[in-house]
Amino acid sequence: MSGLDNKVGKLLRPEVLALSAYHVPDAKGYIKLDAMENPYSWPEDMVAEWLERLRGAEPNRYPDPACADLKAGLCQANGVPAGAELLLGNGSDEIIQIILMAVAGPEVTILAPEPTFVMYRQIAVSLGLRFVGVPLREADFGLDLDAMLAAIATHRPAVVFLAYPNNPTGNLFEAADIERILAAAPGLVVVDEAYAPYADASFMPRVLEFDNLVVMRTLSKLGLAGLRLGFLAGAGAWIGQFDKIRLPYNINVLTRISAEFALEKLPVLDGQVRCLLRDRAVLAASLAQFDGIRVYDSRANFILFKLLKHDAPQIFQALKAAGILVKNLHPAGGPLAQCLRVTVGTPEENQRFVEVLRALLG
Repeated sequence: MSGLDNKVGKLLRPEVLALSAYHVPDAKGYIKLDAMENPYSWPEDMVAEWLERLRGAEPNRYPDPACADLKAGLCQANGVPAGAELLLGNGSDEIIQIILMAVAGPEVTILAPEPTFVMYRQIAVSLGLRFVGVPLREADFGLDLDAMLAAIATHRPAVVFLAYPNNPTGNLFEAADIERILAAAPGLVVVDEAYAPYADASFMPRVLEFDNLVVMRTLSKLGLAGLRLGFLAGAGAWIGQFDKIRLPYNINVLTRISAEFALEKLPVLDGQVRCLLRDRAVLAASLAQFDGIRVYDSRANFILFKLLKHDAPQIFQALKAAGILVKNLHPAGGPLAQCLRVTVGTPEENQRFVEVLRALLG
């Protein structure tokens, strides 16, 4: 170990040193079906109008810290009930970080079913918090409600995260099970609705019905991943406290103007979502026809499938060699062993993926 490595090792917390950085593979030149993005660009006339709107940006000035017009547009577009307030974040990742910074302290526990969105654990551990993962049912990745309630009773978590639909499995948990968790949890329950446009289910209309519920969403899956904009909806008592931790000017001027513009063009984005819902059904049906593949039901813009007769890492590498990126979930082990996840792309991208996979599986 070098002198610099030794100094770093002595200064930084052990939990940080033990972490692995979140890796994003280079996607240049690939059919990109690994990151749950909307594959559709904006129409040319919409792009021209957007660029004209950006002419009004003042990058020499600090951005609007309140973003009142943007919040109003988000509330209207997402059915946020009257009386709820919003916290904006640089993607939902920053919101998760803000929530966990607010509750950080000795022996604080964060709880979530697993497998789920990796950043719940990653951020909790980076802040020195204790993270407890409760295994989902292996058969269908549903919530093991008895295990969840037992873990809540034992660990008394400050925060419970529930991805709805879940990532990377794509399924929706039973609403009645979430209600039981809300009733049992001594702390905050964060329902993460990142994939709400594709799910046809939401706790957003009920966010004020429970005094320990907040609902988190992002614009990334709708088609605005490059803007990095997420938001948290909930009672003002929660949002006001979290806002104290939010860094000033966390939403830059280009993101604000672009998001406000996009919300004015929701019919375009909604049309793209309808296309993806149609193509999700077609892609799932195509995968289900393969011998030796188990396809899991998805209410998101991706599909999880398990290879029953082939080695997932080998198929992943072969797809990559053919110019197609999917997500290899096999390294996570457990119920995700031999699993791959494919984002729903354009019809042409989906067809190419299916053709290559058919050839690889023989």
